[in-house]
This record gives sequence, C-alpha cells and structure tokens, in this order.
Amino acid sequence: MKFDVIVVGSGQAGVPLATRLARAGKQVLLAERGELGGTCVNSGCTPTKTMIATACAAHVARTAARLGVRAGPVEVDLPAVVDRKDAIVGKWREMVEKRLRKAGDKLTLLRGQARFTGERRIEVAGQTHTADVVVLDVGARPVTPPLDGLTSVPWLDYETVLQLRELPSHLLILGGGYIGCELGQMFRRFGAQVTIADVGPHLLSREDPEISSALEGVFRDEGIGLELSAAAERVSGQAGRIALRLAGGKELRGSHLLVATGRRPNTDGLGCDKGGIALDPKGFIVADDEYRTSASGTYAVGDVIGQPQFTHTAWDDHRILFEILLGRSSRGRSGRAYPYTAFTDPQLAGVGLTEREAKKRGIAYEVATMPFASIARAIEVDETAGILKVLLDPKTERVLGAAIVGAEAGELIHVFVALMQAGASARAIVDAEFVHPTFAEGVQSVVMKLNRFSLEQR
Repeated sequence: MKFDVIVVGSGQAGVPLATRLARAGKQVLLAERGELGGTCVNSGCTPTKTMIATACAAHVARTAARLGVRAGPVEVDLPAVVDRKDAIVGKWREMVEKRLRKAGDKLTLLRGQARFTGERRIEVAGQTHTADVVVLDVGARPVTPPLDGLTSVPWLDYETVLQLRELPSHLLILGGGYIGCELGQMFRRFGAQVTIADVGPHLLSREDPEISSALEGVFRDEGIGLELSAAAERVSGQAGRIALRLAGGKELRGSHLLVATGRRPNTDGLGCDKGGIALDPKGFIVADDEYRTSASGTYAVGDVIGQPQFTHTAWDDHRILFEILLGRSSRGRSGRAYPYTAFTDPQLAGVGLTEREAKKRGIAYEVATMPFASIARAIEVDETAGILKVLLDPKTERVLGAAIVGAEAGELIHVFVALMQAGASARAIVDAEFVHPTFAEGVQSVVMKLNRFSLEQR
C-alpha cells in the first residue's frame, strides 16, 4: 500500500509527528514492534521517576528529625511501588493510544517489526508498504559490554531492574552515568546496600569535577559505595552471589548486578543496507542537520541518530522536522543547547558548555560558582547540598553554559535555557526582581558573582 509518510517507532518524536502529519492531511502509517510510547513511557522517564518519587518520600520520612519531626521506622513495600509504577505506565500507554485514535482514518497503526526491502519500501507484519517520506524513530536499548564472564551470570539492565519485586541485599552497579546514579540512589533509599563502579575518576564524567564531586559527597553521606577510576575486568557467580573484579585486583561482592554502561541503537534488524541508509561505526544512523539520511526521502530522529539521548530532544526533533516536511522552515537541529537533568537528589542539571569543554575548544569565558548553601531558601528547608556554576561570553555577556547541583536544579536550569535561546545578555537576570525566599534567587546570585555584575564593582 502507498502512504504519504511512514513513521517507524512510536517514541517521543514518532507519535506527535505521525499525528500532526495526519491532521495536516497526510496519509500516515505508524509502525511499532513493541509497546506504544517508546523508551520514555515504558522503561525510561515515566517508570524511573515514578519509583524515584517513592525513594525520595522514604528519605524525607527517615530524615525528618532534622526538621524537628519524629517518625517511626520507615519501610518500603517494593511490590506496591512496582505496582504503582506499572499502573502509571499503563495510563501513559493508554493516553498514547487515545492520541493515535484521535488522529482519525488518516493514520494507520501497524504492530510488528519494520524492515526495509528497498528505498522507502517497508515490510511490517508480512505486508509491504511504500511512501514518499520515511521517518525512523526506532530508539536505542541497553548495551551489553564485552565484560569477561557477563554471559555466564544473571545481570540486570535499566529495564529489568525496575521489575524486581524483592529488594536486593547489595546492588552492584557498573556505570556511573545518569542511569547508574539515579537507580543507585533509588535502591539505596529503598533499603539496599549499593556500590557504584565506574572507569572514570568521577560520576557523570562529562561534568566539571566540582559539579560531580558535589553529588559524590551526597552519595557517600547516604552510604553509597563509590569505586571510581575502576575498570571492571571480570564478573562471576550466580543468582544472589555476584563477584565483580576490578582492575588492580579488588573484588566487589553483591547479590545483584546492574549494568548501566550505555545504550546502542535499534538499527539491527531494520534492514538499513537495503534501504540505502548509512550507519556510523557504532550503528547509529547518520543524519544531517535537517535529519536527512543517506537515502532520498528518508529521515531519522531521536536517540537513533547518536545525539544526546533525552526525551525532550526527541520531542524537539519532531517539531523541527514537521516544519521541514511541510516546507515551512529549514531550521535544523544544530545550535540547540541540549539542557539535561539527572533526577538524583539533589538533582544535577546543566545546559551548554562545561568549563572543561570551553578550555578544550579555546573559547574565552568568565566563570562564577556559588555553593547552594548560600541560598536562603536552601537553608530554611535544609536542602543545602550542591553548587551553582555559570560561564559567560566576556564580549557579548551571553551565557555559554551553566550547571547546578541542588534542590529543584532541573527547574532552575530553565532560567539559563530561556536566556540562551533568546540570545540575551545575562544582565537580564541581574536586573530582574527575583522573589525572596526562593531557590531561583541563587541563579541571580551566582551571575552577580561575576565581576562585571558584582555590586561591589559598581
């Protein structure tokens, strides 16, 4: 059957793109082999943040005495936590399905593995379809690292660990990125012993050292073991008894192993060679600034093109590509600032350049930092852990990058995101009237640490 557009994958770019194109009058086929909603709904944002909310509640209850509140022993009912998570995931899936139905008869949903049989020629569930435009939003999945012994032991990834209904006595985590940090702290607050091992010298190794160190201090205070600059050499054991040997001979022992060392693209089985689609050495689809692949009329969006793997990035891809496909814009994906948040507690959020990246690229900058404990609101609510950091272009006064570790950092970072998107001077923050007492005052205060904005210099 011939369609105007075939969209492969129902993730955070695929669903809104398919429904909007259908409402614009296009005949659209949406192919999905798994559950509707992609990673975000099924194994990413929705389930993890739902369970992290429980972990935060447990932590607040346990530590309420610091605020003069005495509570009894706190216990986490893990099966109930998982049931709540599953119910919320189910609701989101239903919402996606409802959205697709509302698109009307212009949108056809087919369930099954999609494979190219030629350029813009797709086979799904034994049926072959063609289209003038094909859009790939096939996402990524957990990578299996080449670790000696891994195939011989039971191990968990970020999908299967969320299905545990019995608390691990000691969870070993290989990888100190977003997934390892979020889930490590979550299980620690559920009551498990947790050790995180990472080959880098710091957690969340993209960050500047003082940013990572602020989070590491919190983790250590909560009793999370950190083995940094520690390459894993071998894993052995059986269910309930796992041994992870590190370079140098140290051996970690635990009941469960979570492997969180990255994700790989879902391009195997897609038949990219038959579709004329070039892949990079890691299997990601090669796409230009306007999402075009090497095959005429074929585009790719989201995690599968090797860009930062965030839900909001994929969603932004859809609206840029929508305008391109309708001939209303040629704005590409380059130049975006890619804000991000690790939903640890405190949160770690950032946007733009780190200081290390600015130095490496030879970009001139001014920098200011401030401890989160300097914010009045943080002192009042006893959420003082963390740090704020901002980099400024000395000529234009525009923000080059910012990072925050602290309470509600994921909300606060949007002050800098909006400023960067507008191309405005950081002076706008200095001259604005911020509400007292709020965490947001810290954003103003750290900018005013820069000499040019300092009240002492005026």
